Amino acid sequence: MSGRRSVGANGGSNGRASASPPAVARGHASALPLSYGLYLESGPKRRKTMVHVLDLLGCVAVGPTTDDALSATPGAIRAFRRFLHRHGETIDPDEPFETHLVEHVTEGEWLGNGSPYIAFGPDLEPASDEAIDGLVERFRWLSGELAAWAATRTGTELDRKPDGPGRTERAILLHALGTTGPYLAAALGSAPGFGHVSGAAEHGEMPLAEAFLEIAALAKDRVDRTTPEERRAVLELPAGPRTLRKALRRMLEHDWEHLAELSHRPGGPAL
Repeated sequence: MSGRRSVGANGGSNGRASASPPAVARGHASALPLSYGLYLESGPKRRKTMVHVLDLLGCVAVGPTTDDALSATPGAIRAFRRFLHRHGETIDPDEPFETHLVEHVTEGEWLGNGSPYIAFGPDLEPASDEAIDGLVERFRWLSGELAAWAATRTGTELDRKPDGPGRTERAILLHALGTTGPYLAAALGSAPGFGHVSGAAEHGEMPLAEAFLEIAALAKDRVDRTTPEERRAVLELPAGPRTLRKALRRMLEHDWEHLAELSHRPGGPAL
């Protein structure tokens, strides 16, 4: 059944629960359904939770509780598959799928918010040049969708306070603009130019749409200039290990999270 989750877990002593993902066979009539592994992070008492779908790098779902986040995950997966399909990736957005729990982190800092202190197992595995190039292109697609939507909004719409709690559209977009450079700098040591672009957008010196496209171009240039050693490196920092793959994951997840947030607003982007 589409979106069905099969969860089994063993408690860990370090606040991580894990389950071995089932093998997935594909390509013939008796094949098992496509199954996405879920990596969760939850704050105290498993309240605010973020679900990371690392098989669809960039896809996340969030909720005020673990159950809420898990309930939102099938919809997030379907939306992300549609996003990939409309940008030309070979994926059937209507193919049925299942999910299974791989890891659940419940101890640490900033959990449930996309904690920068967490490194999941796949974050530490070297990525091929082809995979890295594909993720950078995926980031360009996300930036392009944010840019295209921002270009349709008037100043009044961008600055209108929402009916309920939350930030204005402009505040959300500026927040999304400001994180790409720090993510890359944490993995690579430096990421020049990003602060200038986000600062110009914040001060009204550069249109938001233009700023998103410029950030995507800067990201591509910085990643293109990485050495093989930088692409493989695992930097052990006080705040936790950093890798280029983890930086790309968080860049994608962060933009997707806020594109999804905006999609729930009146006149928001369609996912």
